[in-house]
Amino acid sequence: MADYALTLNDSEVERYRIMADAAERRERELWAAAGAVPGARIADVGCGPGAIAVRPAGIAAPDGAVWAVDRDGDALAVASALAARSGVPVHTCVGPADATGLDPGTFDLVMLRHVLAHNGGREQAIVDHLGALARPDGGAVYLVDIDASSSRLRGAGPVFDEMDERYRELHRRRGNDLTVGTRLDELLTAAGLEIVAFEGHITVLTPPPGMRGPVWAARDALIAEGLATPDDIARWDGAFQRAEHARSGVRFFAANFVAVGRRT
Repeated sequence: MADYALTLNDSEVERYRIMADAAERRERELWAAAGAVPGARIADVGCGPGAIAVRPAGIAAPDGAVWAVDRDGDALAVASALAARSGVPVHTCVGPADATGLDPGTFDLVMLRHVLAHNGGREQAIVDHLGALARPDGGAVYLVDIDASSSRLRGAGPVFDEMDERYRELHRRRGNDLTVGTRLDELLTAAGLEIVAFEGHITVLTPPPGMRGPVWAARDALIAEGLATPDDIARWDGAFQRAEHARSGVRFFAANFVAVGRRT
């Protein structure tokens, strides 16, 4: 599987929380239609720091729960702590998205958010595995991912365009598809699932100072890959600081797609 490029720090954890807030506002009804209901068994694969996992866990409680899976033990530690603070039932386990170790055919809902774009060449294997986790009499797989070709950042000027192009080159080298959101329905269909929802939307996000999105979070990976230097990072940092103090500020515009497939 391709290496994950984004560094998990306090700013990234906060970004996940803000994204989860926006996702819940927009998607809560679709979560329920897909199977996030009281008593449900829900898997959140590629859960990261658990910002999403605690929300369906609260819906499923007390008779249901969420099984949160990630290959990053540090992210799972954050997820466990968040679940404990939230008082919701979340069970964590380490594993890759295409071999979670969860019991097949036992979940009412299997969720995967913003993982496929970071796993070049493994997209179908991952979705096939998720389909196998869903119960055979109506379990659902819920996918969310991006179309980065339609995403923008306003406020940082040409510096962001430079950063963005290097970020995209990083993913090209790793075989990742940053437009995978546009073919989520195809992946579900190939996994033998019936499409029950496929939609897209633009998220407009005003980040707090210091939060600079996935391109900035990948800066260490860009340096390691030879796509940026420490001087580049310092120059980009200066441009972000100026933009953050400008009256218009910084705005992210992110194109996201959601698809739900049901096992029948």
